[in-house]
Amino acid sequence: MGDMERSRKKSIAGIWGLFIALTSLYACSSEPDYSPKPRGYARIYFPERTYRQYKADCPYTFTYPTYAIVEPDNAKGAKPCWINLQLPQFKGTLHLSYQPVTSKKVFNELIEDAHTFAFKHTVKATSIDEGIIRYPDRKVYGIYYTIDGNAASSAQFFLTDSTHHYLRGALYFNTQPRLDSIQPVLDFVKKDMAVLIKSFRWSTTFPGAPKGRLLP
Repeated sequence: MGDMERSRKKSIAGIWGLFIALTSLYACSSEPDYSPKPRGYARIYFPERTYRQYKADCPYTFTYPTYAIVEPDNAKGAKPCWINLQLPQFKGTLHLSYQPVTSKKVFNELIEDAHTFAFKHTVKATSIDEGIIRYPDRKVYGIYYTIDGNAASSAQFFLTDSTHHYLRGALYFNTQPRLDSIQPVLDFVKKDMAVLIKSFRWSTTFPGAPKGRLLP
């Protein structure tokens, strides 16, 4: 084989090698990127904090944010003075249910019910913490339940005067429970729940307001 022939074959081999290399480079560069992308969420716009007072023919009053809409609870089995604070901007509802305390037995059952309702979320919750609520000057006592994790309800509480009144609150969002997506909203709403609880008072001016000593 002459030198010219060997040179020609080397040239052809070099061209093919360059072609293969360029083809491989193009294939790699045009291959779709299948690396996971971080989950994106819509930007949340929080309203300015302003408040108004709730007053009705019920044995309690409190301060609540103006972005909330107060509606009577019309669900089956709802009782007088059961109300819902609708949070349309956040697709959430704070359910408030009132019960008169007619005996020590009823009082104990209501307290146990509050504990049961909070801890039924144990399956989805990563933790449930209890905080004591105590305002003796207003005879407002209770427990606040902080429910962490992807539970349906993220916060619950009950308030009582230990003698005649009991009110339970439960916060729910009308979306699939994902703590990573609702956490900013939850933090915002919890601050207004704290305002509600701190401003809460039992009313003695509503029709049929009870008077008397601690129930037996």
